[in-house]
Amino acid sequence: MIRAATSADAAAIAAIYNHYIATTTISFEEQAVDEAEMARRIEDVSAKLPWLVCEEAGQVIGYAYATPWRVRSAYRFSVESSVYVSHAHPRKGVGLRLYQALIADLRQREIHMVIGGIAQPNPASVALHERMGFEKVAHFKQVGRKFERWVDVGYWELALSA
Repeated sequence: MIRAATSADAAAIAAIYNHYIATTTISFEEQAVDEAEMARRIEDVSAKLPWLVCEEAGQVIGYAYATPWRVRSAYRFSVESSVYVSHAHPRKGVGLRLYQALIADLRQREIHMVIGGIAQPNPASVALHERMGFEKVAHFKQVGRKFERWVDVGYWELALSA
């Protein structure tokens, strides 16, 4: 089941996200996010854009959300998307279902462009984005540093309207 996230989901979302913070370069955050901070983020995002969760047997196993691409008003039709799936539920289509629901929601809001930034290498995320129709448009070398190494970031975009 996919539904809108609430602050009550903050602990489960933080647990999923903190795994990626602690063990991967997928997120450039370096400190764990506590439940209160995650609840604040959910509330902030949900005020204007979608934040969705996927539940299985009453447990949150993944989430996806969109944030404004930039702060200037002319960017208001472009968003950056994020999707995270519990490391205990890989390759079961959770990310795909979340992304499909997120894109459908964004279309209803008349968003024109969705942008996905992907730390490299991350072949699973690249495959998901390309399966959704995203196209690679940029690659920035060594823009992040985590775990004592430089990390590249690629950008993919998906136009939702002509």
